[in-house]
Amino acid sequence: MKKYQLIANTIKQRIKDGVYPQQSFLPKQEELAEEFSVSKITIKSALDQLEREGFVYKESGLGTMVLSNLSLLGKNDSPVNSFTGLSAENDHDQVTSKVLKFEVAFPSTDLREKLNLEENDPVYEIVRLRLVNNEPLVIEHTFMPVSQVPALSKKILEGSIYSYLHKKLHIKFGGGFRRIKADLPDEYDLKYLGASENTPILEIEQIVWTNSGVNIEYSRSRNLFNKRSYIMVETSH
Repeated sequence: MKKYQLIANTIKQRIKDGVYPQQSFLPKQEELAEEFSVSKITIKSALDQLEREGFVYKESGLGTMVLSNLSLLGKNDSPVNSFTGLSAENDHDQVTSKVLKFEVAFPSTDLREKLNLEENDPVYEIVRLRLVNNEPLVIEHTFMPVSQVPALSKKILEGSIYSYLHKKLHIKFGGGFRRIKADLPDEYDLKYLGASENTPILEIEQIVWTNSGVNIEYSRSRNLFNKRSYIMVETSH
């Protein structure tokens, strides 16, 4: 877990414990940076995460205010604009991955358009079952260009792909496009998530690009309708 995430979790716990009461202002970023012995940029990243989750509101010129009890974030929910990955989002739980498929293939026409690839550019095709505390939660169907993610292995896939991208390959994400929709179960959902033929499935489809503008991932994450949802906090600024 990155340092800003640890700091965000500490501040979040203080809010829950009443150390920082609702509708009060957090200490200034300079004070928090001194307390945690980090840069203001790290503190800003921590506060950005808390704002995405609905715990605080940042107002230019005033500071960072603790919101009233508006957070709807559940245990297995994820901010829709988060790029931390399942492992980081569930840092207090045991997150494991079962690799169901790992192959290298040439991309279809549709995939070439999504990842801006040529016909002979190979891609990884990955299907993983993600478990939290040994309970099946999400099935991830992921495609990545081999040229952008060298030396990917089954051992890496059994852990965190994003950790490998960030820490080993030093890849930084620039942003992503996401679409959330309901769907009927496919063969993987039936077999590994315990869905019946008519169980609603929640799917989040995304394309992620790096800070250099390269599309590095196309994926579809699928879960039972009652196991996970996605939240978004909007502010007026």
